[in-house]
Amino acid sequence: MAHRRYDAAIIMTGLNAHYMVVSSLSTAFRKHSSRSHSISCFAEVATNADSQLVTSRHGLDPKENRFHAPIVYHENYSFSDWPENHTFPMDKFALLAQALTTTCKKNHSKSNLPRPLVRQESDFFRPLDFQDVPRSWLAEPTGPINPVFLDRFLKGQLDEVERRYIGFREQTSRPELIERTVLEVAGTVLASQLAYKYGIASNVAGGTHHAHRDMGAGYTILNDLAVTANFLTDEDLNGGTVCGVKRVLVIDCDVHQGDGTAKFGDLGHGRLSTLSMHCASNYPRIKAQSTYDVGLADGCADEEYLETLEKSVNRALEEVDPDFILYDAGVDIYDKDKLGRLKVSEDGIRARDRWVLERCIEKGIPVVAVVGGGYDKDVDALARRHAIVHEECAYIWRKYKMFQNS
Repeated sequence: MAHRRYDAAIIMTGLNAHYMVVSSLSTAFRKHSSRSHSISCFAEVATNADSQLVTSRHGLDPKENRFHAPIVYHENYSFSDWPENHTFPMDKFALLAQALTTTCKKNHSKSNLPRPLVRQESDFFRPLDFQDVPRSWLAEPTGPINPVFLDRFLKGQLDEVERRYIGFREQTSRPELIERTVLEVAGTVLASQLAYKYGIASNVAGGTHHAHRDMGAGYTILNDLAVTANFLTDEDLNGGTVCGVKRVLVIDCDVHQGDGTAKFGDLGHGRLSTLSMHCASNYPRIKAQSTYDVGLADGCADEEYLETLEKSVNRALEEVDPDFILYDAGVDIYDKDKLGRLKVSEDGIRARDRWVLERCIEKGIPVVAVVGGGYDKDVDALARRHAIVHEECAYIWRKYKMFQNS
């Protein structure tokens, strides 16, 4: 199969002209910053000023959508001709989108949905296309990523050692991989704008938490969590589309420590805090220092996991007092995940996601969910497992009638 080719010299130029105008919201965060947390803070959002969504296509209007929260997806998150036996399931993003648009109780015994969560692919919000993503989001001095590393990656010039450390080896320089790496970062940025406006949103990719400022690792290359936290807290960078966000908390529940995100530090002035709840014995062997590290023993199951989660998240919320939350909902905590070591059931994953998301909304803190890690030879089953967090975002959306705040 012929691979697409891009001219690395002309990609990644910033272009504010590609921002699409919708309505805005700075008052909500003034209320939030004064600590009057409530569901009603999101209602202020839809009635104030102007905002711009960094999207190539709007999804289903949230005012018209009583079934699910805004979801971000790009069809090039996955691509074909991927090595069949590779540990990383590149097709899981496309299969996840397919699961969201097809799974219901009529065709799947474990589903209780009366209809598929998403009616059609055009209901997803679509991030900027690859060539339109502003370089300023990514590269220093405005972004958090080393520009030399970024350019070498975009031009397919990483060396063998770097490619092996990432885990994609010779696939790392493929244009399709370069494109989807940038797209999932753009997707989390777009989801953050949607959550800022509506209170909650999710990305069908993201959670690239092993990627450092100047290197990739563990099947991740550019850290969407660090890039998005930086975007949210820099009003010059985001063009005033997000106002008043001073502190972002990453709640990382992937089974592997979010070492890459931790190594971005606080992005200066306490802008980023990290809570990583992971299997202590799992990758990476040498751990970084997060703001909060919660290492779990091998075999940790639902009851202990959920009890530890509540204590850890409540502590972080109280001490950090965040204005925004990025939630990495990795499903590699599942008891049959081939890279996990914990014993959490699918019901436990659902309980985790519901509790975290509801805790954020109860406190009036906007939250973005990203999918994080998950590894299974049955990629359809894996995709349905990743669908849980999007279903739980929808549950919260309906329970609190957040469409009325649109």
